[in-house]
Amino acid sequence: MTAPLIDPFARAITYLRVSVTDRCDFRCVYCMSENMTFLPKKELLTLEELDRMCSTFVKLGVRKLRITGGEPLVRREIMTFFRAMSRHLDSGALDELTVTTNGSQLEKYAEDLVACGVRRINVSMDTLDEAKFAEVTRWGRLPQVMRGLDAAQAAGLRVKINAVALKGFNEDELFSMTEWCASRHMDLTWIEVMPMGDIGNENRLGQYWSLKDMRKTLAERYTVTDLDERTGGPARYVRLEETGQKIGFITPLTHNFCESCNRVRLTCTGELYMCLGQEDMADLRKPLRDFPDSETALEEAIRAAISLKPKGHDFDYSRQSLDGQMPRHMSHTGG
Repeated sequence: MTAPLIDPFARAITYLRVSVTDRCDFRCVYCMSENMTFLPKKELLTLEELDRMCSTFVKLGVRKLRITGGEPLVRREIMTFFRAMSRHLDSGALDELTVTTNGSQLEKYAEDLVACGVRRINVSMDTLDEAKFAEVTRWGRLPQVMRGLDAAQAAGLRVKINAVALKGFNEDELFSMTEWCASRHMDLTWIEVMPMGDIGNENRLGQYWSLKDMRKTLAERYTVTDLDERTGGPARYVRLEETGQKIGFITPLTHNFCESCNRVRLTCTGELYMCLGQEDMADLRKPLRDFPDSETALEEAIRAAISLKPKGHDFDYSRQSLDGQMPRHMSHTGG
C-alpha cells in the first residue's frame, strides 16, 4: 500500500487541494450566488477527520497540500488543523503547506500561518479599485484585504496575487495591477473565468477575457520572456524584463493544461474530484467514518478513485457557447 498514486495516464498525483469549508465572507460573482445555501455542518468533515484524510494522502505520496474554501480562514479553530499538518513538514513527508485565501482574515492569522510552516500564500484579488472590489465580491472590503496583505508580508509570507480576468471589468487595470504587484514584490497570476455554477444574472461568455489577448497587450509595454518554470499547478509563467516579476497565466479555455495535471481536489464533505471540470467524484467520507480505527479502506478508496482520473476537462468557449459548464459552484471544490 506504499506504492505512489499513479493515474491511468501515468501522471503521479502529488498535489492535493483541500476545501475545509464551503462558507465564505465574500460572494464573488464568478464563484457564488449572492444568497447561497451552505451545507449543514454535520456533513462537513471535522478537523480531526480532515487530519486523517490528508495524512493518508501524504502517506500515499502527496507532497503538496493547498488549503482552500470557500474562505478557509473563516472555519472555526482552523489553526488547529494547520498545526496538525505542520508535523508532516517537520518529518519531511510533505514539501509544502500553502493556502489560497481572499485575504480578509490575514491580519488575524498571518503570524500563526508562518508558525505552522506556511511560507507562501495565494490571495484572490481582481481589482485595486475599492468600488469595483465591492461590486465583484458583493460583500468584500478592499481596505481589510490591504491590511491583510501588509500583515502577511510583515510576517514573512511570500504573496502571490490571483486575479480572475473579467472582460469589461478589470481589463483597464492590467498595467496598474502589474506595476502595483511589482512595487510590493508580489507575483501575479491571471485566471480565465471558468464555467462553473449557477451565478444568477452573470453572463459567463460575456465575462470571458482570453489570456492570449492579455499577453499580447502586456507585450506592448514590456519585454515578455517565457519561462519553463512549473510550481505544481496549472499556471504557465512569463517574466517581465523591465520589472523582473513573474506573471502566471492559468488558461483552461485557450490552452488546456491537463496533460501535466498532478492534482486532485477534496471537498469539505469528503468528496474527491479527480478533475475540476468533470462531475466524476468519489465519496471518501464513508470509508473514513465506517472504519475509524483503520486506514486500509480509505487507502483502497483513494487508489480506486485515482484509477478513474480522466485525461482532461471539457471546458470550451470556442463555439461561443458554454460547453462543459459545471453545475457546482467553484466554492464547492475550492477552485
